[in-house]
Amino acid sequence: MGGIFGVASKTNCVFDLFFGIDYHSHLGTRRGGMAVHGEKGFDRSIHNIENSPFRTKFERDVDELEGNLGIGCISDSEPQPLLVQSHLGSFAITTVGKINNQEELVQNAFNNGRAHFLEMSGGGVNATELVASLINEKPSISEGIRYAQEVIDGSMSMLVMTEHGIFAARDRLGRTPLFIGEKEDAHCISFEDFAYVNLGYKTCKELGPGEVVFVRPDKIKTVIPAGDKMKICSFLWVYYGYPTASYEGVNVEAMRYKCGELLAKRDDVKPDYVAGVPDSGIAHAVGYANESGIPFARPFIKYTPTWPRSFMPQNQKKRNLIAKMKLIPVDALIKGKKLLLIDDSIVRGTQLGETTEFLYQSGVKEVHIRPACPPLLYGCKYLNFSRSNSELDLITRRVILEREGEERANDPKVLEEYANPDSEKYQVMLDEICKKLNFTSLRYHRLDDMIESIGIDPENLCTYCWNGKE
Repeated sequence: MGGIFGVASKTNCVFDLFFGIDYHSHLGTRRGGMAVHGEKGFDRSIHNIENSPFRTKFERDVDELEGNLGIGCISDSEPQPLLVQSHLGSFAITTVGKINNQEELVQNAFNNGRAHFLEMSGGGVNATELVASLINEKPSISEGIRYAQEVIDGSMSMLVMTEHGIFAARDRLGRTPLFIGEKEDAHCISFEDFAYVNLGYKTCKELGPGEVVFVRPDKIKTVIPAGDKMKICSFLWVYYGYPTASYEGVNVEAMRYKCGELLAKRDDVKPDYVAGVPDSGIAHAVGYANESGIPFARPFIKYTPTWPRSFMPQNQKKRNLIAKMKLIPVDALIKGKKLLLIDDSIVRGTQLGETTEFLYQSGVKEVHIRPACPPLLYGCKYLNFSRSNSELDLITRRVILEREGEERANDPKVLEEYANPDSEKYQVMLDEICKKLNFTSLRYHRLDDMIESIGIDPENLCTYCWNGKE
């Protein structure tokens, strides 16, 4: 995924920009970038953050960059922000989202006389450059933003910085959030609402779906009003969101307590301890323990001094190894004990299966697994929250393929049965996953309970990865 942040200030904004972007480091692991505009015009810096965190890589840039306007990002994909010259003038752009029809849009650009795109090392086109190209097809930036969001299949939020201010655009269906903060002589724009609190800003506006505003140090102007339909990503609360973040008025930590509480209300197992897989499973486990009365414990401690969140290689085998190396077991809370573990989700099942095997080797008596969301049946089409290249990376789909065969495994009606927690197929799938990963028992959070945990209108939530409904 990724996160974006921007500042429009009457004074040098680089300090605020640096820390505002840094507070988005939980959203991406590959690249970070900053672009500013001041008396010397546009300037930019981009670094690879796979092997060290954003703050370490950009400390020198804070002293070298200067401007009263700035935008930046933490990105899991292409290098950005980009600096662009076009018939609309010079601007910088940074984006967060996903384009499913990229090949079609690139070909349309060629057909319309676009000379070329810069080719990235992986052979593809930089999605942010493509968005800039779409914007440039129209006579103004605001019209270009609207056009880009209309033709993109997927989602696309963005910040576009000109020499006069910053256009902030939330994606058409509001799958990702975007906030405006204010303090004396400055405004900021942020994916996360907590990212600017310690910088002295207070929230003055949460953009609606598809809304576009133009932000200057002293004022905000609505360029395109918000739309009526919203489909914000439910996974923001379950996993991606930082505990201090809130979306649509619902705090992430509070939602996770409620999530664990509802998991406990449907459960009858009696373990010695309830534990969360660090970090995202911990709050869910606290909620479960509070509701059930079963003691909360930490049989694994995450070793953070030398394993920051940002160090996660692209190679899946190495990712699994590093995920394991981060967690240090506490033998006194494992040997001879019955544990109930809550993780945010089960994707491939590899890491959780290895964790379970390690627990058995360490003398655990039972391992009961309670994922904090329903079984993932579909790859995300909108936010790139999963690195899976195929839906067969999902353990659920592999089980369904084994049971149903290739002809039926992708049938929407068949998948709907497996998504129904009251169906026989659903229970058989859970039993098979439980057996494959050697759990003592397995019970997922139900979709209706997860939606209740969030507490906003279900019509405003995207639940595609669980039920395939757009």
